[in-house]
Amino acid sequence: MKEFLYYFFSAGDTIEFVNFSVAHFVPILVALAMILFIYFNRGKIAQSKHEKTYRYILAFWLILSEMSYYWRLVGVPELGPNPVDHLPITVCGWVVVFSSYMLIGKSQTLFDISYFWAFSGSIFALITPTVISYTGPTRFRFYQFWFEHLLGYIAIFYMIFIHKMRPTIKSAIKAYIALVVLAVVAYGANTMLGPGANYLFMARPEDTPSILDILPPNYALRLVIMAAAVTLLFAVSYLPWYIKDRKAKK
Repeated sequence: MKEFLYYFFSAGDTIEFVNFSVAHFVPILVALAMILFIYFNRGKIAQSKHEKTYRYILAFWLILSEMSYYWRLVGVPELGPNPVDHLPITVCGWVVVFSSYMLIGKSQTLFDISYFWAFSGSIFALITPTVISYTGPTRFRFYQFWFEHLLGYIAIFYMIFIHKMRPTIKSAIKAYIALVVLAVVAYGANTMLGPGANYLFMARPEDTPSILDILPPNYALRLVIMAAAVTLLFAVSYLPWYIKDRKAKK
């Protein structure tokens, strides 16, 4: 049993997860099925006396998925639980935190930030989940990663379908300013901690294949392209709502 637990919570020595494989698509399809379930049952869920409980349960699983990442590092010393390498300076991590409190307090502000950060930042983690390259479906980290990232999207769509929340232009500006603040913090951390730090993937490409590999190694050019890409993704994220509003006016 001890050997199994050590294997389950540790990481492999070779690449175990392959992008665009069955193990990549199945978790995403499960999340899409859950989102569709919420959509088709939105009336019943909204009128249910247990609706608040549903939100609290989802928020609990969001926080649990985020905290279990750090619990695993502490429990398996071989993973190198160096606090410097695991500071809370990630878009995905903050989307989880914001989404959980959004669910509990039905906060429009946290919805605004979570919506744009998820569709403009966390989306890269879904396309190329670089951080789980050495932990396949037989490892805890595989499931923790997908829970952490996909539950945020489920929470966002829950608030859209059940509580009629939606982003606006002001929402985009608010979320963009918050992202710039996080980027400044990440830049400061990367500068102070030295070559090993790569928060928000601003300093260099990852060691394993990632969609960010297309970015040039030049630091200044890398930042400019990332800023342009994020701005474009913010616009794309808002586009469905812009089209909806245009149709409503006509």
